[in-house]
Amino acid sequence: MKFLHCWFLPFLIIAFDILELVQAQDQTGFISLDCGLVPKETNYVEKSTNISYRSDFNYIETGVPNKINEAYMTMFQQQTWSLRSFPEGQRNCYNFNLTANRKYLIRGTFIYGNYDGLNQLPIFDLYIGPNKWTTVTTQGVTNGSIHEMIHVITHNRLQVCLVKTGDTTPFISSLELRPLNNQTYVTQSGSLVMVSRVFFSPTPTFVRYDEDIHDRTWVPYIDKNYSLLTTGVSVDTSNLYNVPQVVARTAAIPENESQPLTIDWTLEEATAQSYIYMHFAEIKNLKANETREFNITYNGGQNWFNHFRPPNFSITTIFNPGAVTSPDGKFNFTFTKTGNSTLPPLINALEIYRVLDLAVLETDQDEVLAMMNIKATYELRKRPSWQGDPCVPESYRWEGLDCSYPNSEPPRITSLNLTGSNLTGTITSDISKLTQLEELDLSNNGLSGEIPAFLGDMKMLTLINLRGNPEVNDSVIPESLQQMIDRKTLTLLLDNPTTKGKRKHVPVAAIAASVTGGFALIAIGAIIFFVLTRKKQKAPEASEPVSVTTGTVSTGTRSSNPSIITKERRFTYSDVLKMTNNFARVLGKGGFGTVYYGNLDDTEVAVKMLSHSSAQGYKEFKAEVELLLRVHHRHLVGLVGYCDDGDKLALIYEYMSNGDLRENMLGKRSDNVLSWENRMQIVVEAAQGLEYLHNGCRPPMVHRDVKTTNILLNERFQAKLADFGLSRSFPIDGESHVMTVVAGTPGYLDPEYYRTNWLSEKSDVYSFGVVLLEIVTNQPVIDKNRVKPHISDWVGFKLTNGDIRSIIDPKLMDDYDSNGVWKVIELALACVNPSSNRRPTMPHVVMELNECLAFEVERKHGSQEMYTKNSTEFSPSAASDFSPIAR
Repeated sequence: MKFLHCWFLPFLIIAFDILELVQAQDQTGFISLDCGLVPKETNYVEKSTNISYRSDFNYIETGVPNKINEAYMTMFQQQTWSLRSFPEGQRNCYNFNLTANRKYLIRGTFIYGNYDGLNQLPIFDLYIGPNKWTTVTTQGVTNGSIHEMIHVITHNRLQVCLVKTGDTTPFISSLELRPLNNQTYVTQSGSLVMVSRVFFSPTPTFVRYDEDIHDRTWVPYIDKNYSLLTTGVSVDTSNLYNVPQVVARTAAIPENESQPLTIDWTLEEATAQSYIYMHFAEIKNLKANETREFNITYNGGQNWFNHFRPPNFSITTIFNPGAVTSPDGKFNFTFTKTGNSTLPPLINALEIYRVLDLAVLETDQDEVLAMMNIKATYELRKRPSWQGDPCVPESYRWEGLDCSYPNSEPPRITSLNLTGSNLTGTITSDISKLTQLEELDLSNNGLSGEIPAFLGDMKMLTLINLRGNPEVNDSVIPESLQQMIDRKTLTLLLDNPTTKGKRKHVPVAAIAASVTGGFALIAIGAIIFFVLTRKKQKAPEASEPVSVTTGTVSTGTRSSNPSIITKERRFTYSDVLKMTNNFARVLGKGGFGTVYYGNLDDTEVAVKMLSHSSAQGYKEFKAEVELLLRVHHRHLVGLVGYCDDGDKLALIYEYMSNGDLRENMLGKRSDNVLSWENRMQIVVEAAQGLEYLHNGCRPPMVHRDVKTTNILLNERFQAKLADFGLSRSFPIDGESHVMTVVAGTPGYLDPEYYRTNWLSEKSDVYSFGVVLLEIVTNQPVIDKNRVKPHISDWVGFKLTNGDIRSIIDPKLMDDYDSNGVWKVIELALACVNPSSNRRPTMPHVVMELNECLAFEVERKHGSQEMYTKNSTEFSPSAASDFSPIAR
């Protein structure tokens, strides 16, 4: 058989009329738009599904409301009676404000219904952001199509766009968004376009909300080679996928019970990657002598899952964690009972998706927001091309924009031309968010006010054209802007200055006088500073250590930097000797030097002495002091003080009595094994510390050396991130990365950063992903004796070859929540994605890890029944190119 992703509509929609109405379930997070519905304030509850629909007016700026021919209305549900068509413009987009990093089911429905009286069936493209989703076609006036995908919202904005590709006019009947559990339908990359979602039932009724709480659409299917099992008994469907009861209570078995059950389908795109979800439940009360057990193979006998026994009246979902392909797009799955089985194989439901590769990167999101604000400020909504992403696809770029398209980086706006656009008011500060802007043309408008100073901070600008704005006050040019003009890096075009009555040139005599006065003030200030400094040197306070050097000498002494001098935190070398009892107890050694145990006013401390031969020099020492003096977080190691005394450098930290995560993983601290709950708690806390550096600091910080030896544990095994010598502040003025000399630890070092020298917070995300793989596997990060030396490649290799158990640390003795472990593996592999743009952010990592920790806490301290429902069953004999998981 062949499953189709675009469905024939009349049969499906009429079928809803015979559904038994049940009490509406919670629709929190649902967005249900009846497109073209007027008046715009209208909303209603569709009677057959109890879904609340509203007008799409607040989600789109363009289009024309229409209605299908009245003769066809009785054939369809109410939300398809209206539609919105787009006779103007090539691309028209719906705009949604959503929660970043959330997963949504997105569904568009298209019923032509001869709304325009032309009997001309439209063909056009549907886009998700800048990436093509599908081509929409209709097969008849009373036919339509449904297109559905599962997509993670990477930012807090989403655009669904209709693109005209020929002579016909795009239209849409309804647009629906449904939030999903982030742990379901997980992909290694890309989004999922629905190919088919079927259950096995003799009735013509298809199922959606409110029988399916996620409003997925399930299509009934039966084949002449199948027989059906049904039950009136309730089935436990509370695994992550929440299959509807009506779907779970039916199943297909082979017509000839001695023969295998086979399912075939063909993908329209032969080379497409696929994800397949099979749902199973035993819905027959088995007798003592009855057994149902079967093997699942595909495409000529390749193993998919062996010795599978569906749980009694409880749904289990089997799916592949990695995408699969078939050379010709054809798939054949065979379910064959084993020698132990007395009953034939069965299946309750099946979902098939193809991967949509989101190859086109969206424009830098700060710049997108800036352009949206500019559009709103100057009321440019009627510009036909100003729909969707400003820069991509390049063929749909907004009129008046030029963009750059760096490899593996979001596009950036380099030129903005708004000449003759009837702009009024002042020059909006949102322009300053376009940090890569080189040319700005605001000529021939009605702008007014001063020339803003922020233009002088946009160092990439080479041209500003303000001619033809008679109300702009160009009598005073901001100093920073004038400096750029003087350096001849910027051309500023203004109307003839004589028409303004004021020149901007300052007389030479005045300049000379001001310069002379400036020098005098500087000289006076220097004298006062010198006298005060001398007084301080002669009579220092008893509690304040004296600076011992001024200047740099060949012996390696260097000036103490005033920016890191704090009276309460700075100690002399003699203080260090006293607190460490002359360095009596060594805590550890490294390339930086030696760490000693110390005691300061009855407080335990750890004193890190910087070795003269250390690669961590004064620059790194100063960076760490300055960072830790200004940041405070419960999951960052606190700085008690420091010593900068001649050539003696020391950092004095709070004492972390249980050492680092790595030595605890290896059992060097004690014979006790870190449990999975311990490990999850530690990485959650470390992730929170790293997330604070990225988002809680001002300016934000990139750690640059995240690794298990830099995650320290106190007496209560609380985790704190340590060693900030390589940390770098991160710009917050719109830039997304900084250029630095590459630094970090081999194995943890982001390969993209190593290759380009461009540092971003995603470099820390990569390193943290390696840490996650370590806590799962307890394997070295680099082992040249492995077939894949790097841990991320090794884990991927093992998963690809179906070798699951050997990945997980045997010290855990199978005592862990399997869903949580798999979620951590999937998250870790996302973190170590070679492309930084495809890695999650640390807030997303923290959110995901908290969910994993909750799973484990629930398992160990909550309901054992709940854990059993959600447990993962591994196939012990899987030998295919991928290994499906059962949940």
